[in-house]
Amino acid sequence: MKKVLIANRGEIAVRIIRACYDLGLQTVAVYSQADAEALHVLHADEAICIGEPPSAQSYLKIPNILSACEITGADAIHPGYGFLSENANFASICESCGLNFIGPSPAAIALLGDKAKAKATAKSAGCPVIPGSDGVVADIKEAFAVAKRMGFPIFIKAVAGGGGKGIRVAHNEEELSKFFIAARAEAEASFGNPEVYLEKMIVKPRHIEVQVVGDKHGNYIHLGERDCTIQRRRQKLIEEAPSPILSAKLRQKIGQAAVDVVKAAKYFSVGTVEFLLDENHNFYFMEVNTRIQVEHTVTEELTGVDLVQEQLRIAMGKELQYRQRDINCSGHVIQFRVNAENPAHNFAPSPGRLEYYLPPGGPHVRVDSACYSGYQIPPNYDSMIAKLIVRGKDRNQAIAIGKRALREFHIGGVHSTIPFHLYMLEDRNFLDSKFDLTYIDGLIAEGCHFINE
Repeated sequence: MKKVLIANRGEIAVRIIRACYDLGLQTVAVYSQADAEALHVLHADEAICIGEPPSAQSYLKIPNILSACEITGADAIHPGYGFLSENANFASICESCGLNFIGPSPAAIALLGDKAKAKATAKSAGCPVIPGSDGVVADIKEAFAVAKRMGFPIFIKAVAGGGGKGIRVAHNEEELSKFFIAARAEAEASFGNPEVYLEKMIVKPRHIEVQVVGDKHGNYIHLGERDCTIQRRRQKLIEEAPSPILSAKLRQKIGQAAVDVVKAAKYFSVGTVEFLLDENHNFYFMEVNTRIQVEHTVTEELTGVDLVQEQLRIAMGKELQYRQRDINCSGHVIQFRVNAENPAHNFAPSPGRLEYYLPPGGPHVRVDSACYSGYQIPPNYDSMIAKLIVRGKDRNQAIAIGKRALREFHIGGVHSTIPFHLYMLEDRNFLDSKFDLTYIDGLIAEGCHFINE
């Protein structure tokens, strides 16, 4: 592997280019017409335009990406996250074209990308799973039968779901009848697959995920957990590690469960096993993300392990550099997603030109971004401006450093989520870690505008 084409954009493309540079690999950036002046285009050794601004005509257009490989002589593709990163067909096509797909095997992506099959795999590995249907629910009659067995409330979830799409909650039979049809329609429109399954709704859960790494030689480790409970409409806003509510015993147990799941799937590369934690601290398998995560940075700062480099090394066929005993989680890390959104107006998108962009610095502060002063944030893609990651000796110190860094972060020309994060760092429930997945949506429903006075 000598030349890597990054089939992505934004901060993750910049992050991958840096890891490739550190390993002595050449890089090729691809970009849409909207991203002609993007930072990843400037940083890569080569760059090639692959289409018009809509992602369906550029970053999701497989023939264009493969043509870029042929033109530049790239022998590997890193998909980043989003776009084609969890597309088993794309991974398979890469393999058939003699390209090294930097990620898991197509078979593992297909297995774990199917929510019902992933749940069955977790169950076979002895991992606790949320009570639900035995695979896909074919029709409303079967849905009623499953609901009668489990009891309400119930989640209706798209088998090929992601990003909070294709999900409905039914509290009774009337809602089940209505939302079953709606969830199938949204799943068909979003993923081209209308199949859904049912799952018992865990009341007031925490979202806990475990970073795992496996190589092609059968070696596996986990690198601790991340608490990603602060979400709005199932979109993560703040992530931290370690989770402030897990005991040492539970941390060990959930980490081993994550490793058992990916072993059962014969998985290699980096990945994330996601769990729900109920009020009684029982954990349940939710899904596996078969790619690098947006929040991989949290684990990198906590452990000192460069996850993107490990991903590249594994794709080259090398063994893991670490064993479980080598992983040392030190201190506390918090990540704030700084998006081009207006939290005072229900997080309305705020694309546009960055009149100025002054990121923070100083001890224990990391900023991953693809933005700069004068950069035009296009309306075609996600709204992320930057990821701000801070580290302290404990949670209180990390919060204090987070306040300092957020106050130093100056962005002009667009709205950002910085006021939301400053608000949260004064919120008593956040400070006391007394929140669940419904917390932010509940504050919004109460009329909170997240304006930090």
